[in-house]
Amino acid sequence: MATTSSFSFSIPNPNPNPRTSSLPLSKQLFGFSLPSSSTAKTTTLKLRSRNPTSFTPTPIKCSVSEATAPVEKKKLMRRSDIRNIAIVAHVDHGKTTLVDSMLRQAKVFRDNQVVQERIMDSNDIERERGITILSKNTSITYKDSKINIIDTPGHSDFGGEVERILNMVEGILLVVDSVEGPMPQTRFVLKKALEFGHAVVVVVNKIDRPSARPDFVINSTFELFIELNATDEQCDFQAIYASGIKGKAGLSADNLSDDLGPLFEAIMRCIPGPAIEDGALQMLATNIEYDEHKGRIAIGRLHAGELRKGMDVKIGETIADKTDGKPLPAIRVEEPTVKMAFAINTSPFVGREGKYVTSRNLRDRLSRELERNLAMKVEDGETADTFIVSGRGTLHITILIENMRREGFEFMVGPPKVINKRVNDKLLEPYEIATVEVPEEHMGPVVELLGKRRGQMIDMQGLGSEGTNLIKYKIPTRGLLGLRNAILTASRGTAILNTIFDSYGPWAGDMSTRDLGSLVAFEGGTSTSYALSSSQDRGQLFIGPGVDVYKGQIVGIHQRSGDLSLNVCKKKAATNIRSNKEQSVILDTPLDYSLDDCIEYIQEDELVEVTPLSIRMCKNPKFSKKSSR
Repeated sequence: MATTSSFSFSIPNPNPNPRTSSLPLSKQLFGFSLPSSSTAKTTTLKLRSRNPTSFTPTPIKCSVSEATAPVEKKKLMRRSDIRNIAIVAHVDHGKTTLVDSMLRQAKVFRDNQVVQERIMDSNDIERERGITILSKNTSITYKDSKINIIDTPGHSDFGGEVERILNMVEGILLVVDSVEGPMPQTRFVLKKALEFGHAVVVVVNKIDRPSARPDFVINSTFELFIELNATDEQCDFQAIYASGIKGKAGLSADNLSDDLGPLFEAIMRCIPGPAIEDGALQMLATNIEYDEHKGRIAIGRLHAGELRKGMDVKIGETIADKTDGKPLPAIRVEEPTVKMAFAINTSPFVGREGKYVTSRNLRDRLSRELERNLAMKVEDGETADTFIVSGRGTLHITILIENMRREGFEFMVGPPKVINKRVNDKLLEPYEIATVEVPEEHMGPVVELLGKRRGQMIDMQGLGSEGTNLIKYKIPTRGLLGLRNAILTASRGTAILNTIFDSYGPWAGDMSTRDLGSLVAFEGGTSTSYALSSSQDRGQLFIGPGVDVYKGQIVGIHQRSGDLSLNVCKKKAATNIRSNKEQSVILDTPLDYSLDDCIEYIQEDELVEVTPLSIRMCKNPKFSKKSSR
């Protein structure tokens, strides 16, 4: 009996709180279109029998290059009516919008159905931030064939989501902006896809932009293939020009059809169908779910053999035959480069807003995160109530913090730190490639800022006719901490910063990431307009009148280096002298710092207090004790 390529089944587990660091948790089941994790929990077994005659061993041929399809192995059965693809791109290059148009034209929705934009970004944080965080799947039908589509994150911090799903597809759609061309994340995902030997269809998106330069983009993409040591067959890729928001595509930039037909045809022509080898059972688990009643549910792809209900198997990262099982290569992702300390909330306001405040709550939640987040690591800290969380970047860990506060957790986090290595008695630190799009009139301050943070310029070019320059730097990861806000300030909010990990290199030396100190409250209470009117002359404040504060809380940014303690709760002294005119107090608008801003702001001796309703910053009491000795 031949089977389809993707399965899910439950593995009974009496342990109510399992822990594994090598398998992620998915919100979507590839190939079965489960809309949420709650649906996945009710699905314990899904197998679909197929007639062996539906498999055709004929290789798929692409009009560009016949060698794009993998070479057929002996006893390999291939489906010709299914295509498994992943859509990968740099952030904001339009892949999720392109998927929306593909779904609409495939008649996935009713004609009178109201559909929101970026339908694949179903997570609340994804919709708020406008980015894709989790890989999600959907499927469409095109000319009696099923196309399984996986939408992937475009931000480099969530590259682990891209790395794990590449095991489940035969090809990718590489979406590239018609003006910007290949960007850092483009290079990362393409490198991984080429290592897997996947077929690649390049989609030059946003071709309707006034400053579009398709020839430059295609040439730059071809050069990227060469740099990544692609084979001659892989370099002979199919190029499609498209406007995702208008739902149009074509084989040339000047001649687009009225729909995405050319894109669908390229997928069917250039991406091979799924294949399964005849032999002992081999299924690689790429995601896991957990149900308190059914145990752990493995989600993955069948690479060889048959999977039947009631079979005895050997359980591991590879679900294999019990007697003649052989493991498949494990999923490997890039190592974390940034770490942060998580600890219980020790402020005077602990327990006011949160539901989960103990170290046991914090430990259990972080253990559950390891089951769903392949690129994250958690270690015990110096004390029993401290944990070190390592991730691919500051944003990677910040999303975890935001999810936890929405779940009702209260805790504190320390500043992000880079993960260094020591090789042959030499200290190495992570370096990243930073690309900045900045208008020409703001180039000077941005270049000066990057230079102060030990950045080395490796490229600079103009972007079309929009008066924007693209500068590329190799910079230590330490230099990127707090850089985003500094660049926005230097460019008056016009610059766009993108980064991706490059390699480990020699320690670049000491550097300063913040020149100004903090304004610290030395007395608790409720802030008053009278106290704030004099305090705002010392810097920029984070709070307004009528806000509860505690001793040691950071209430603003000092206008000079070094911290300054002040009283923001002082009240005006009452006297028996009457005044004919009350003095009016004019206060500046306080700075509204988000969670990301607070994490970028804090230094070594500072913490961010995270609660479901509030985000505060404070001085770390452990450092004050050390300094007083």
